[in-house]
Amino acid sequence: MDTVALAVTDGMLHFELSLAYEVFGTAPDAVSVPWYDVEVCGPDAVQVGRFRLEPDHGLDRLRHADTVIVPGWVDVDVDPPADLVDAVRAAHEAGARVASLCTGAFVLAAAGLLDGRRATTHWAHTEELAARFPEVDVDPDVLYVDNGSVLTSAGKAAAMDLCLHLVRLDHGSSVANIVARRLVVPPHRDGGQAQFVTTPVPAPDNHPLAGLFPWVMERLDQPLTVEDLARQARMSSRHLGRHFRATTGTTPLQWLLTQRIRRAQELLETGDDSVDAIATATGMGTATTLRRHFNRTVGVPPDTYRRTFRSRPRNLS
Repeated sequence: MDTVALAVTDGMLHFELSLAYEVFGTAPDAVSVPWYDVEVCGPDAVQVGRFRLEPDHGLDRLRHADTVIVPGWVDVDVDPPADLVDAVRAAHEAGARVASLCTGAFVLAAAGLLDGRRATTHWAHTEELAARFPEVDVDPDVLYVDNGSVLTSAGKAAAMDLCLHLVRLDHGSSVANIVARRLVVPPHRDGGQAQFVTTPVPAPDNHPLAGLFPWVMERLDQPLTVEDLARQARMSSRHLGRHFRATTGTTPLQWLLTQRIRRAQELLETGDDSVDAIATATGMGTATTLRRHFNRTVGVPPDTYRRTFRSRPRNLS
């Protein structure tokens, strides 16, 4: 059971803290896997927005965690407390994976964890982060950035995306999708999507693409084109592209490829079909095509991905 430590102190944003606790602190009913042991760590009682919080442990406990989550910071013009910065740095030096949510990136930057690394934060504060920490490669146009042992997210909904990304890394797409369904949020948004995503999930019956997404998901095994999607949505290809960019932050073909890759991940995790069969089931055509796109998107070949998740005890019910 991995330990997830939530680092809290006065001035934290309660929304990001709450969503992190909801994701990591509650094991989904539909999944039987060793879930996370969540610890709230901070100096005595802390004021988080309108709420008074009693931590489980002091900040020195962070260095014993497998993952440390640093929630958003209310006032980025004020330097974060030195004891918090020191504790986060010590945790990373001890081997912890450290992730910031929203303006929590300012804490990681103050700890030196973002020097020479690409990072992001809420779009309203990216210029300030870049100006104050010139050694950080600040990317204002993404939802989250994964540097392996150090991760950062943009604000609010993007913080949820990063938390689900961590679950996906630890337990696979199937488990992450179950968590997302329980929370009634999108199962996956790529970190590279733009922060300005106006409608991540269109509400039924009141958005031009509302009926298109489920239609596509039922036909991932078919060689769909942009023209096919436009015809189903009853609009021109150019009009479809504009709606897709406004809704998902990406193009129709890139969105479609992402769905095919995620379906392939689920099939690799939960079944014994060959890579050729999975390529057919996901509309990739050939195993060579699947391997090329999978390796580029996920970072490892399909066979390696399957071995990784098959080596973990997983019992989906």
